[in-house]
Amino acid sequence: MVSTGVALGLTVLTLVAFSGLGLLHSRGRVGSVEDLITARDSVGEKRMTATLVASVMGVWILLSAPEAGASFGIAAVVGYAIGEALPMLAYAKIGPRVRAVIPDGHSLTEYAHARYGASMYAFVLAVSGLYMFVFLAAELTGISRALAMVADVPQWQTAVLVGGFVLLYTGYGGLRASIFTDTLQAIIVMPLLVIAAAGAVFALGGPGAVYDGIVATDPTLLDPGFWPGLQFGLALSFAILGAELINQTWWQRIYAGSDSETVERGFLRASLANGLIVLVAAFFGVIAAGHANVVTASEGYNADLSFFLLLNESFPEWLVLAVVLLALLLVMSSVDTLFNALSSLVTADLPRLIDDPDDRTLALGARAFTVVIAVAAIYVSLRARSVIRLFFLADLLGAAVAFPLLYGLYSRRLTGTGALLSSLAGLAFGLAYFPDLREYITAIPIVGGHLPAPDGLYLTSFAGAFILSTLLALVAAQLSTPTVDHDALSHRIRRLDGSGAESPADD
Repeated sequence: MVSTGVALGLTVLTLVAFSGLGLLHSRGRVGSVEDLITARDSVGEKRMTATLVASVMGVWILLSAPEAGASFGIAAVVGYAIGEALPMLAYAKIGPRVRAVIPDGHSLTEYAHARYGASMYAFVLAVSGLYMFVFLAAELTGISRALAMVADVPQWQTAVLVGGFVLLYTGYGGLRASIFTDTLQAIIVMPLLVIAAAGAVFALGGPGAVYDGIVATDPTLLDPGFWPGLQFGLALSFAILGAELINQTWWQRIYAGSDSETVERGFLRASLANGLIVLVAAFFGVIAAGHANVVTASEGYNADLSFFLLLNESFPEWLVLAVVLLALLLVMSSVDTLFNALSSLVTADLPRLIDDPDDRTLALGARAFTVVIAVAAIYVSLRARSVIRLFFLADLLGAAVAFPLLYGLYSRRLTGTGALLSSLAGLAFGLAYFPDLREYITAIPIVGGHLPAPDGLYLTSFAGAFILSTLLALVAAQLSTPTVDHDALSHRIRRLDGSGAESPADD
């Protein structure tokens, strides 16, 4: 175990360095609320790829990805990697379409309101906000638990330090600071991940010893046809795809790109990079299952910390410190992104709630809301348990709403009522088979006693929610007579400099 003082020193030094760089870069570059929440048309192809990779690669890749590998083996590892690559592939096509339909937009909730009306907007705001907040709390939970395990650092200290320092530079520099630090973090994270992987294999005696340890513990972990692993891996693919499609993080970066071609190429490159990174990270869990005391049974469950359990198996201190640095950079890159994304959701909607707010009021609102988010996330993180299960309910919500929401970018016929009912039906189906929160779901009067048995591998929940909401949205569009003029959306959503105002939505 690394000494607490050394781990804390490295943590503070890393946080101070990146906070200082973020503040320095932002100085003089944030002249308006538009700069704060969109950094519109300012990011080239290389930085676009870097920020897309760094933003999604939070500390969860050292926690929930290995957790999947330790619990279900190589089949789940591949499913996780595919699931992480799919959203970037989708956004390579969706991104240019968003820029074409609503060129002056800021958020997916703005689009939801203009395209579908108030009811669907409220549902999307709740779902997207909940998903990102859960993601944020899970990131702080993960880094706090990891440092507590490898260096006995109190969880509250880690959560407050990380949340406080990241808040400092994102509150001041907004999205510009986030993208700049993302670029630096991506440059450092990739080599560190390779070093950690190579160092772990070397410390365990080489590839042969690693393989023998896994086979001796549980040979099914290396079976790509292991049916439970395949089911869980496929479930993860649906869950991640649905959740990321309602993540405001990516909508901000769609507008930050210098042009549509930059956005498309950036997402395509990030798709490959993200898939490979998750593949490596999740395989750590398979290795840990064969070489550490990983418990996947409900009593004594610790698979979410499988990678850090592996580190404690007499690994050299330099390797542990390298992983601590890797974890810190990962958590900073995702936490600053989520702070910005959550605050931009509210800021973009303030002109509808406040009568003609000026730029200073909007910027103040964005920064104040960021502080509230940070405090709430730190509080929740200190009471959370399994990282991967923090995501699952939010993922289910995303799986149900993603297609109906985005189909409106292409369909002229889908109405707000059709999109909302499709999403709610998909969510209801997913909840019927959802294994978590079962005591609350079965307590629903009349319905609760007739629910089917839960699917402990989540495939029925996530795939059912996504597929059913998709089919119903397609049917609803065919049954609808109204048509939406996509060209008119660009007149309903205007920049926050007072150059335009929204008109009522068609539905």
